[in-house]
Amino acid sequence: MTIDKIAVIGGGAWGTALAQVAAHGGRQTLLWAIEDDVVSAINRIHENPVYLKGQKLNPAIRATANFSELGSCDAWLVVTPAQHMRAVLGRSPCPNMPLILCSKGIEEGSGQLLHHVARDVCPTSPIAVLSGPTFAHEVAAGLPTAVTVATEDPGLGEALRARLAVPAFRIYLSDDLAGAEVGGAVKNVLAIACGVVEGKCLGQNARAALIARGFAEMTRFGLAMGARRETLAGLSGLGDLVLTCSSTSSRNFSLGKGIGEGRAASELMSDRRTVAEGAFTAPVLSKLAADKGIDMPIVAAVARLLDGFAGVDEVLEGLLSRPPRPESH
Repeated sequence: MTIDKIAVIGGGAWGTALAQVAAHGGRQTLLWAIEDDVVSAINRIHENPVYLKGQKLNPAIRATANFSELGSCDAWLVVTPAQHMRAVLGRSPCPNMPLILCSKGIEEGSGQLLHHVARDVCPTSPIAVLSGPTFAHEVAAGLPTAVTVATEDPGLGEALRARLAVPAFRIYLSDDLAGAEVGGAVKNVLAIACGVVEGKCLGQNARAALIARGFAEMTRFGLAMGARRETLAGLSGLGDLVLTCSSTSSRNFSLGKGIGEGRAASELMSDRRTVAEGAFTAPVLSKLAADKGIDMPIVAAVARLLDGFAGVDEVLEGLLSRPPRPESH
C-alpha cells in the first residue's frame, strides 16, 4: 500500500497540526473544515487564527469546506470531535478509504470506542488509530513528538509511517487498537481531576498520587476492554496521561482547574469554541465501568462533578475517606 495525498478531516488545532506534519517537504495536503473563516484564512494567509493563532502553516496545505473533494485523497486523518465522528464518516463517498482515527473519546450514545464506530459506518475501510502525548501547538511548530499508530493491517501501518514520519514526529507501530483508544479516552477524564487538584491548590504530591491511581484505573478498564498492559504503559496511555495532567495547555486540565477554583462546569464549557472531550467521556466511561464492575472512583467522581450531583469538597472528602487497600488493586 502507498499513501501519497492525505486528507485531514477537522480544522481545529489538532487537525491543523496534523496537516502541518502531512505537508512536510511540500507534499500536498487537503484540510476539511466546517468553519468558513478557518478555510479562508488557511488558503489566504496560511494560518489558522481561530484554533492555532500565530503558527505559520505550510503553503502545501489547502483547506476546503467541500466534503466531496476528499475523495481524491489516499487516506483520511479523522480529527473530528468524538461525538460527531459517526455523522461525519456517514458522509463518506469512499467505502474503502483508509481511516486514521486521531480523536480521543468514547461515543456517548453507544458506549463504543471510536474504531468500533468507524467499523459500523465504514465496514470495508482499513482502520488505524493515531494517539500519544501531542499538544497541537508543539506538533505544528515542529517540536519533537512520538506517537503510536495502532492498526491490524501491517501494510497500512508501514504506509502511514513512510508517509507521515519525520525526524521530529516519530511513529511507533502497534496492533492494539483498543489499548491506543482507551488510553486517549481515559486520560482526558483524569486530566479534569488533576486540574481540580491544581485549582484547589492541593499541591504536587496530590497530583502525582492522582496520576498514579488514575493510571491504575485506566489499566483496569483497558484490560477489561481487551487492551494490552504494555500499550497502556506506552505513549498512548501513560505518556499521554502524564502530559495532559500536567499543563494548562490541556483543555481538560484547564476545565478541571476552573472547577477547582469554584466555577461551574456548564459555565466553563459554554465559553469554549474548542471541545474538552473528557467532559463528554466521563459520564459514559463511569457508566461502562459500573456496568462491568470495574472500580474507577476518580472517573466516577469527575462524572458526579460535571453532572452537578456533588461539589468539589464533597467529592474530595469521598475520595480521601475511601478505605485503605493494597496498591495493586
